[in-house]
Amino acid sequence: MRFILVNGRTPFRKTFCLWCCEEISGGYLRDAKTLLPYCGYECYALHHEAAPLIERRAQAAS
Repeated sequence: MRFILVNGRTPFRKTFCLWCCEEISGGYLRDAKTLLPYCGYECYALHHEAAPLIERRAQAAS
């Protein structure tokens, strides 16, 4: 896992956490590869834990 920690700043535009859909304010994380925003480490870790399962389920359905 690689991420960028942004402290004391909010994104330029109104932005929401990719995992929990809460509005981001104050500090946040960005995925280093995709630059997708997360409100905190917990949401980042949960998304990266679940992402392979979601991909496999989508491939099985098609």
